[in-house]
Amino acid sequence: MAMEKTIAELRKDYTLEGLNEDEVNPNPFKQFAIWFNEALNAQLPEPNAMTIATATPDGQPSARMVLLKDFDQRGFVFYTNYLSHKGLELAQNPQAALVFWWAELERQVRICGRVEKVSTEESDQYFYSRPLNSRLGAWVSEQSQAIASREVLERRLQELQLEYANQDVPRPPHWGGLRTIPREIEFWQGRTSRLHDRLRYTLLDSGSWKIERLSP
Repeated sequence: MAMEKTIAELRKDYTLEGLNEDEVNPNPFKQFAIWFNEALNAQLPEPNAMTIATATPDGQPSARMVLLKDFDQRGFVFYTNYLSHKGLELAQNPQAALVFWWAELERQVRICGRVEKVSTEESDQYFYSRPLNSRLGAWVSEQSQAIASREVLERRLQELQLEYANQDVPRPPHWGGLRTIPREIEFWQGRTSRLHDRLRYTLLDSGSWKIERLSP
């Protein structure tokens, strides 16, 4: 089937807003909160969806979408199976890059930093807030492992639904939260003629953040 346009011809000029040094919060976590709340208020689909890129110790990269579940001055948290592809990579090489893309607002946020497990209490608190079948799903799925068919998952889910019909579902020991502790956070605002605004926050040894404008 012929396309009306080639991929090379696909482009959009960004015209909504600018991003100026004298207008952003000096604290990148507070600036992220401002942008995240604006994404929520704009009713974007899954504004907490983010790409997380990891790498093996020898530098082989991989990336996938996950959901942000919490953030504060300590960092950005998501939950996963620690024995998954990303979980094993992060255990060996605890560095990650996160990317948020809010197309309707013409905005992107990039975050780079080291990764550590959240506390047992934090993982428990989030796990027990999840719907029942999501908690069961954490036991059903041997994430990233090859399986024979979809029916394997559905049969195992039915077995666990019967097993835990009248009791709490415990959190699997291999499932919990991971927190990315940033050393760099970049805020990107699309601008016309591809001359985008890019402001990068870099963590200094003093604990303060340096803000620099980057060329697009």
